Amino acid sequence: MMRRKVMLLAPVFLAACATGQGNKTAPQASDTVRVESWLRAAKLENVPFTQTWPNGSTGGGVLTYHAGYLHLNYTVPHSMDLEASGTHAVFKDSQTGSETRMGLAHNPLGVLMGNPITLSGPVTVTDIQKPPGILQISLARTENPSQGLVTLIFRDAVRVLDLYEIRILDERQRTLFIRLGGV
Repeated sequence: MMRRKVMLLAPVFLAACATGQGNKTAPQASDTVRVESWLRAAKLENVPFTQTWPNGSTGGGVLTYHAGYLHLNYTVPHSMDLEASGTHAVFKDSQTGSETRMGLAHNPLGVLMGNPITLSGPVTVTDIQKPPGILQISLARTENPSQGLVTLIFRDAVRVLDLYEIRILDERQRTLFIRLGGV
Protein backbone atom coordinates (compact mmCIF):
# COMPACT_ATOMS: atom_id res chain seq x y z
CA MET A 1 0.00 0.00 0.00
CA MET A 2 2.79 2.45 0.92
CA ARG A 3 4.66 1.61 -2.31
CA ARG A 4 1.51 2.42 -4.31
CA LYS A 5 1.17 5.84 -2.62
CA VAL A 6 4.81 6.63 -3.35
CA MET A 7 4.34 5.59 -6.99
CA LEU A 8 1.25 7.80 -7.31
CA LEU A 9 3.07 10.81 -5.84
CA ALA A 10 6.28 10.33 -7.84
CA PRO A 11 5.08 12.34 -10.88
CA VAL A 12 4.08 15.22 -8.61
CA PHE A 13 7.52 15.32 -7.00
CA LEU A 14 9.26 15.05 -10.37
CA ALA A 15 7.13 17.86 -11.79
CA ALA A 16 7.93 20.05 -8.79
CA CYS A 17 11.64 19.49 -9.33
CA ALA A 18 11.40 20.12 -13.08
CA THR A 19 9.52 23.40 -12.68
CA GLY A 20 11.46 24.74 -9.73
CA GLN A 21 8.49 24.43 -7.39
CA GLY A 22 10.36 22.44 -4.77
CA ASN A 23 11.88 24.20 -1.76
CA LYS A 24 13.34 27.52 -2.84
CA THR A 25 16.32 28.75 -0.95
CA ALA A 26 16.23 32.24 0.55
CA PRO A 27 18.68 33.63 -2.09
CA GLN A 28 16.49 32.26 -4.93
CA ALA A 29 13.36 33.80 -3.41
CA SER A 30 15.25 37.07 -2.92
CA ASP A 31 16.42 37.06 -6.55
CA THR A 32 12.86 36.39 -7.75
CA VAL A 33 11.59 39.36 -5.73
CA ARG A 34 14.38 41.57 -7.12
CA VAL A 35 13.53 40.66 -10.73
CA GLU A 36 9.80 41.05 -10.13
CA SER A 37 10.43 44.51 -8.65
CA TRP A 38 12.66 45.44 -11.58
CA LEU A 39 10.01 44.35 -14.10
CA ARG A 40 7.27 46.27 -12.28
CA ALA A 41 9.36 49.47 -12.19
CA ALA A 42 10.98 49.13 -15.66
CA LYS A 43 10.51 52.08 -17.98
CA LEU A 44 12.68 51.30 -20.99
CA GLU A 45 12.23 53.89 -23.75
CA ASN A 46 13.75 53.56 -27.22
CA VAL A 47 16.56 51.26 -26.11
CA PRO A 48 18.62 49.99 -29.08
CA PHE A 49 18.41 46.22 -29.58
CA THR A 50 19.66 43.52 -31.90
CA GLN A 51 17.70 40.36 -32.50
CA THR A 52 18.72 36.96 -33.79
CA TRP A 53 15.90 34.81 -35.14
CA PRO A 54 16.00 31.00 -34.85
CA ASN A 55 17.23 30.71 -38.47
CA GLY A 56 20.28 32.87 -37.66
CA SER A 57 19.15 36.02 -39.45
CA THR A 58 19.50 39.27 -37.55
CA GLY A 59 17.73 42.58 -37.24
CA GLY A 60 17.33 45.41 -34.83
CA GLY A 61 15.87 48.73 -33.90
CA VAL A 62 14.60 50.23 -30.67
CA LEU A 63 12.63 48.66 -27.81
CA THR A 64 10.17 50.25 -25.38
CA TYR A 65 8.96 48.24 -22.38
CA HIS A 66 7.01 48.78 -19.21
CA ALA A 67 4.79 46.38 -17.28
CA GLY A 68 2.08 45.16 -19.62
CA TYR A 69 3.51 46.79 -22.77
CA LEU A 70 6.26 45.97 -25.29
CA HIS A 71 7.06 47.76 -28.54
CA LEU A 72 9.81 46.60 -30.91
CA ASN A 73 10.34 49.09 -33.73
CA TYR A 74 12.64 47.41 -36.28
CA THR A 75 14.80 49.39 -38.68
CA VAL A 76 16.92 46.40 -39.82
CA PRO A 77 16.50 44.41 -42.04
CA HIS A 78 13.58 46.73 -42.94
CA SER A 79 10.83 48.65 -41.20
CA MET A 80 8.70 46.34 -39.03
CA ASP A 81 6.77 46.88 -35.84
CA LEU A 82 5.69 44.56 -33.01
CA GLU A 83 3.41 46.02 -30.37
CA ALA A 84 2.20 43.85 -27.49
CA SER A 85 0.04 44.73 -24.54
CA GLY A 86 -2.00 42.65 -22.17
CA THR A 87 -3.05 39.50 -23.99
CA HIS A 88 -2.49 40.46 -27.65
CA ALA A 89 0.25 41.51 -30.04
CA VAL A 90 0.21 43.03 -33.52
CA PHE A 91 3.09 42.61 -35.97
CA LYS A 92 3.26 44.94 -38.99
CA ASP A 93 5.69 44.45 -41.85
CA SER A 94 5.99 47.58 -44.01
CA GLN A 95 7.80 45.71 -46.77
CA THR A 96 4.93 43.28 -47.41
CA GLY A 97 2.14 45.44 -46.01
CA SER A 98 1.01 42.55 -43.84
CA GLU A 99 -0.44 42.82 -40.37
CA THR A 100 -0.57 39.80 -38.05
CA ARG A 101 -2.54 39.74 -34.82
CA MET A 102 -1.73 37.12 -32.23
CA GLY A 103 -2.87 36.13 -28.77
CA LEU A 104 -0.23 35.95 -26.07
CA ALA A 105 -2.01 33.41 -23.86
CA HIS A 106 -0.04 30.57 -25.48
CA ASN A 107 3.07 32.54 -26.43
CA PRO A 108 6.09 32.65 -24.10
CA LEU A 109 6.28 36.43 -24.53
CA GLY A 110 2.98 36.65 -22.66
CA VAL A 111 4.72 35.96 -19.32
CA LEU A 112 6.15 39.51 -19.51
CA MET A 113 2.83 41.19 -20.26
CA GLY A 114 1.22 41.15 -16.82
CA ASN A 115 0.37 44.46 -15.20
CA PRO A 116 1.31 44.28 -12.45
CA ILE A 117 3.72 41.53 -13.37
CA THR A 118 4.02 38.64 -10.91
CA LEU A 119 6.56 35.84 -10.90
CA SER A 120 4.23 33.43 -9.12
CA GLY A 121 0.75 32.08 -9.71
CA PRO A 122 0.33 32.08 -13.52
CA VAL A 123 4.10 32.49 -14.03
CA THR A 124 6.62 29.98 -12.70
CA VAL A 125 10.31 30.64 -12.16
CA THR A 126 11.88 27.49 -13.60
CA ASP A 127 15.55 28.29 -13.05
CA ILE A 128 17.90 30.88 -11.59
CA GLN A 129 21.59 30.98 -12.47
CA LYS A 130 24.13 33.35 -10.92
CA PRO A 131 27.53 33.34 -12.59
CA PRO A 132 29.72 36.19 -11.25
CA GLY A 133 28.13 39.55 -12.04
CA ILE A 134 25.10 37.98 -13.78
CA LEU A 135 21.57 37.04 -12.73
CA GLN A 136 19.72 34.79 -15.16
CA ILE A 137 16.09 33.86 -14.49
CA SER A 138 13.86 31.61 -16.61
CA LEU A 139 10.08 31.94 -16.65
CA ALA A 140 7.25 29.77 -17.99
CA ARG A 141 3.48 29.62 -17.77
CA THR A 142 2.53 27.61 -14.71
CA GLU A 143 -0.43 25.90 -16.36
CA ASN A 144 1.53 24.79 -19.44
CA PRO A 145 5.33 25.18 -19.26
CA SER A 146 5.75 23.34 -22.59
CA GLN A 147 4.40 26.44 -24.39
CA GLY A 148 7.81 28.04 -24.09
CA LEU A 149 10.31 29.72 -21.84
CA VAL A 150 11.53 33.30 -21.41
CA THR A 151 14.98 33.79 -19.92
CA LEU A 152 16.01 37.25 -18.74
CA ILE A 153 19.72 37.91 -18.31
CA PHE A 154 20.76 40.82 -16.13
CA ARG A 155 24.12 42.31 -15.25
CA ASP A 156 24.10 42.33 -11.45
CA ALA A 157 26.56 44.92 -10.18
CA VAL A 158 26.40 45.86 -6.51
CA ARG A 159 22.83 44.54 -6.37
CA VAL A 160 21.71 46.82 -9.24
CA LEU A 161 20.08 44.93 -12.12
CA ASP A 162 20.61 45.92 -15.77
CA LEU A 163 18.74 43.80 -18.35
CA TYR A 164 20.88 43.06 -21.37
CA GLU A 165 19.42 39.94 -23.01
CA ILE A 166 16.07 38.21 -23.45
CA ARG A 167 15.91 34.64 -24.78
CA ILE A 168 12.59 33.25 -25.93
CA LEU A 169 12.36 29.50 -26.43
CA ASP A 170 9.16 28.52 -28.23
CA GLU A 171 7.18 25.27 -28.04
CA ARG A 172 9.17 23.88 -31.00
CA GLN A 173 12.45 24.43 -29.10
CA ARG A 174 13.54 27.34 -31.34
CA THR A 175 15.32 30.23 -29.61
CA LEU A 176 15.08 33.92 -30.43
CA PHE A 177 17.66 36.27 -28.86
CA ILE A 178 17.12 39.96 -28.14
CA ARG A 179 20.22 41.82 -26.93
CA LEU A 180 19.78 45.32 -25.58
CA GLY A 181 22.23 48.10 -26.20
CA GLY A 182 23.17 48.17 -29.86
CA VAL A 183 22.06 47.78 -33.44
